[in-house]
Amino acid sequence: MTKEFNTTGSCNPERHYMVNIDDKLAKVKELVDKGLYFTINRARQFGKTTMLNLLYNRLKSEYLIIQISFEGVGESLYANESSFCSTFKRMVARDMELSSKEDLLRWNANPIPGSLDGLALMISDFCCGTQKPVVVLIDEVDKSTDNQLFLNFLGMLRNKYLERDKNGMNSTFHSVVLAGVYDVKNLKLKIRSDEERKYNSPWNVAVRFNVDMTLSAEGIKGMLDEYEADYHTGMDTQIIAAEIHRLTSGYPVLVSYLCSLTHEELEGDWTIKGINKAAKYIIIGNNTLADDISKNLGNNQELRNFMYSISVNGEAYTYNLTDEILKIADMYSYIKNIDGHVAIHNAIFEEIFHEYFSIRYQRENSGKISVTKSEYILDGKLNMEYIIERFKDLIEEEYRDEDAEFLERQGRLLFLCFLKPIINGTGYYYVEPQTRDNKRMDIVVNYAGEEFLVELKLWYGNKYERKGEDQVSEYANTRGLKKAYLVTFSFLKEKVVQPEPEWKTVNGVEVYEGIIWAKRK
Repeated sequence: MTKEFNTTGSCNPERHYMVNIDDKLAKVKELVDKGLYFTINRARQFGKTTMLNLLYNRLKSEYLIIQISFEGVGESLYANESSFCSTFKRMVARDMELSSKEDLLRWNANPIPGSLDGLALMISDFCCGTQKPVVVLIDEVDKSTDNQLFLNFLGMLRNKYLERDKNGMNSTFHSVVLAGVYDVKNLKLKIRSDEERKYNSPWNVAVRFNVDMTLSAEGIKGMLDEYEADYHTGMDTQIIAAEIHRLTSGYPVLVSYLCSLTHEELEGDWTIKGINKAAKYIIIGNNTLADDISKNLGNNQELRNFMYSISVNGEAYTYNLTDEILKIADMYSYIKNIDGHVAIHNAIFEEIFHEYFSIRYQRENSGKISVTKSEYILDGKLNMEYIIERFKDLIEEEYRDEDAEFLERQGRLLFLCFLKPIINGTGYYYVEPQTRDNKRMDIVVNYAGEEFLVELKLWYGNKYERKGEDQVSEYANTRGLKKAYLVTFSFLKEKVVQPEPEWKTVNGVEVYEGIIWAKRK
């Protein structure tokens, strides 16, 4: 049977093209071998269930593995302690039916406990009688973490873990592994009322799970080599793997999405252009991750404002998860740590955020930005000079009554809103994250195979303007471009010296610069 790229559910190496994660599994197994308790807390579709399934196969020769999930168990589970214990016993029994008949008989021989105390005794009795240490894998714990009864259950397991030195390692489960988006160890919950919030630490015995679950470019190449052996497309797997990694930063499901779309929707266009076209399919939505981003930003204004400040305005933050909003953004894998500073996790997420904010702005200000695409296309080619000229006119005419603070905050978003309808259908753009800060943002536009580099920046005086010219020209040289474009927002009280856009030669690159004067009130 031919393998396929999987984007739904867990992956199986027998049926799916997968990146080899044996090195990651080995690190997780070390934690289990030490008898540790921990949570695999990663964002949605980050490979948590796949990890648990592969871990099951890796451990089953040495341990008795109990693998259960709280997905779809229903509210009756939490009616009372008796109901919880009864359901838990049944779930464990169902899992052991295929793995250990002898242990199943021993497990079922115990009467159904009516309380968590009774369940604790049952677990001790069972674990003391097994030939192998017992390891429990529990998936989808997010479905239960807002329920006090489930937290009491974790607290019971914690207490038994703490008593192992006195009662022996086999007095309870050797290792317990939870999997979910949230880190149960430091979970902030709203349990009793809308007003009352508290921190619960039913899992403070858990060690930090620091296994990197992102996929490397080398690992992606290995997966593509396997695919290439089956399909003989002629792709350069090293180059394509590097591009996939550049776009995804190894986010597992994004890697699978790109490969699946390239294979199925783009008929095997395994080129840089094809991979970027597949990325645009993901960015425009109609997938779980994009839907989640929209939902999470829509439901949390603080998170929305934070992501706007990073993605659009390039504001710099120290990476410190003592801040609640940073912790939430990190939990969803919207951000990552680069040299102690916050960065958006991957290039695809960069563009999803830009799409979200630009569409939101256009929807709320539909009368202000109206673009006729044909005006900016000459003989099938993008006229970037005219785009900058007309954008300058738009800001200085339509936004003349806005204050400088508004334009400083929204200027770059306005340019993206202006640009997007012009290039849609034929071209695409992406923001270069390595060059983005609160003073500048580099946008790479590809239209009909032609590349344009546009730097958006704020005016900080002639010295910084020359620096901006040097930066955009140097970056253009690294990309082999003869031209570059510079859009500068000036908030000086007096109009700038250069009233109209003009060409300059900087470091051997022709730079077209337009300075937009945002008059202060």
